[in-house]
Amino acid sequence: MKIRVLIADDHGIVAEGLRKLVEAQADMEVIALVEDGREAVRRAMEDRPDVVLMDIAMPSLNGNEATRIIRERCPQTQVIMLSAYSDSVHVYRALQAGAAGYIAKKSIAKEVVDAIRMVREGRHHLSGQLTEGLIYHVVHKTAPEDPLMLLSSRERQVLQLLAEGHSVVDIAEKLSLSPKTVETYRARMMQKLGISDLASLVRFAIQQGVSPLE
Repeated sequence: MKIRVLIADDHGIVAEGLRKLVEAQADMEVIALVEDGREAVRRAMEDRPDVVLMDIAMPSLNGNEATRIIRERCPQTQVIMLSAYSDSVHVYRALQAGAAGYIAKKSIAKEVVDAIRMVREGRHHLSGQLTEGLIYHVVHKTAPEDPLMLLSSRERQVLQLLAEGHSVVDIAEKLSLSPKTVETYRARMMQKLGISDLASLVRFAIQQGVSPLE
């Protein structure tokens, strides 16, 4: 039986390249291409792919939060994160969200194919150049400092939408919340992070890679 792969990447050229790479393998097939994190979650729940190739910097809902939801609702689906970030903080975030693999986008095509087969078998895969930083944290029993971990998953979702310029009313509609609840999340985030104005909050979100707007 072929490995069923969902590709989530908002860069059309990259997504198409991944599709051709996967479909060139006799034991794999692409079931869908999606362009944002919320659509990735929806299609994963609907189609139950074996593996999701997930861009970390996705609009509407970033790759980490989408991965967290997919792993909660579709535990048999494995996720491989594709990212331009190679620092240990971003790798750690992805693994904490439930990703089984993390590949730097500059990696060669063969690594992507090998990673799909590995995670389908229940194993993990990290690009070689990413492991050193994580090994340090494992040996010293520490986690890389990450201010995003001060926030809940829902707060991080609100943070991304604020950074992308959505109004409180629009965010409330997207997340099925009341505007007052969204305002509460915003105030709570600013308090936790020691940030006093919306512009600084948006700047923080972009600096932390929560939003793909850079």
